[in-house]
Amino acid sequence: MRGVLWVLDKVVRAAEDEYYDPAPVQEELVNLDRARTEGRIDDEEIERHEERLMRRLEEIGAYQLRSRGRAVREA
Repeated sequence: MRGVLWVLDKVVRAAEDEYYDPAPVQEELVNLDRARTEGRIDDEEIERHEERLMRRLEEIGAYQLRSRGRAVREA
């Protein structure tokens, strides 16, 4: 049973690490800026997307802080 729980814990942590990776969000911000520069997107849509992406980065930052706190307690 311990082995199964250990594996499940590893799978959950790997999924969380992927979900809370800031790189894809940062890439979206770069692509959004490129679309703005090229005139493919209007200001209203830019604001909407930027707001969503910034909230996502805040969520990721909060998760990373919680994870560091958890790692320190487990050490």
